[in-house]
Amino acid sequence: MVDAHQTFVVVGGGLAGAKAAETLRAEGFSGRVILLGDERDHPYERPPLSKGYLSGKEERDSVFVHETAWYAGAEIELHLGQPVTALDRVDRSVRLGDGTVVHYDKLLLATGAEPRRLPVPGTDLAGVHHLRRLAHADRLRKVLTSLGRDNGHLVIAGAGWIGLEVAAAARGYGAEVTIIEPEPTPLHHVVGPELGQIFTQLHQDHGVRFHFGVRLTEIVGQDGVVLAVRTDDGEEHPAHDVLAAIGAAPRTALAETAGLAMAARKDGGGIAVDASLRTSDPHIFAAGDVANVAHPLLGARLRVEHWANALNSGPAAARAMLGQDVSYDRVPYFFSDQYDLGLEYSGWAPPGSYDQVVIRGDAGKREFISFWLKDQRVLAGMNVNVWDVTESVQELVRSGRQIDPDALADPSVPLTSLS
Repeated sequence: MVDAHQTFVVVGGGLAGAKAAETLRAEGFSGRVILLGDERDHPYERPPLSKGYLSGKEERDSVFVHETAWYAGAEIELHLGQPVTALDRVDRSVRLGDGTVVHYDKLLLATGAEPRRLPVPGTDLAGVHHLRRLAHADRLRKVLTSLGRDNGHLVIAGAGWIGLEVAAAARGYGAEVTIIEPEPTPLHHVVGPELGQIFTQLHQDHGVRFHFGVRLTEIVGQDGVVLAVRTDDGEEHPAHDVLAAIGAAPRTALAETAGLAMAARKDGGGIAVDASLRTSDPHIFAAGDVANVAHPLLGARLRVEHWANALNSGPAAARAMLGQDVSYDRVPYFFSDQYDLGLEYSGWAPPGSYDQVVIRGDAGKREFISFWLKDQRVLAGMNVNVWDVTESVQELVRSGRQIDPDALADPSVPLTSLS
């Protein structure tokens, strides 16, 4: 039973936490809502950090979830620049970095993820960057501007979504770009080798250099300045700046120390939650990048780091905290923009899960929809420069029906007729 004397605490000042706080008020909760963020910036959305804001197409203020005055107006007690250092499940309290203790009746952990560090010498040099926080994007935007002006060279370790989006932004400024990737194609474990080659060609057409099948082993510098990188094939590549884009790890330390159940590494790690986003402690919930959900639609444990998951799981967790019946069964979704290519991906098709890839449209012209199938059932779909089909693609994933691959590949057959 929820009453006006209860205190709900949200740990994490990102999109998931901010939308959870908003939902608590929208659903009529009149108790205390306390939002704790370890960054000094107000809650913001992360996609612009590697897309519009980084490329210079959007202003800094566009990234924020709410205007500053909204939090006071909604009576959200916002504490910024305050890391949570301890969680006491018996006392139902969290301790902040300044020693303040905050008690809760219900707690939401939306602590997000942090960029993985390169395990090589030279990462302490000033020209080595990560991209996860707004402060990172502020710095990297200045760096890319400078590199473009001075014909400088950016080396990116990793050809995942962040690496490719930053490469596109860097080329927009005129910087030279080299990507080091141990797999044979970009996004190898996401879209597979055939579709990965499309992204190779896209970036090569815009002047990006790739070195596949090698790992970065050292960042070489002098007087604190990056000069080059070395790879395990013995090559040395010139660099003025280096971006580590080798993935992110869920920020689980607080939950682990408190004894909450964790998901297995093979399932993506993170805090284990049920379909209502409740942890092993009935008073604690988790949402966003850090939450590993027992997904009722997909029948598997799943941790998703993309924007749509933060946008939707924060509100779902808030409703569950209020005692509502919640089953978080959203089809995973993300989008990417690179040069003149835009895409949306819906579903879940990890390596080894599918036995067929079907293409609808012209992959050579980069206007197509790709589908990943298992036993003729659609696991995932990606529309590239084809729009207004996401709902139809997600319905195909949800239906679980066997679908004729020839019909799926035929643009004259409406997708809506197949689900």
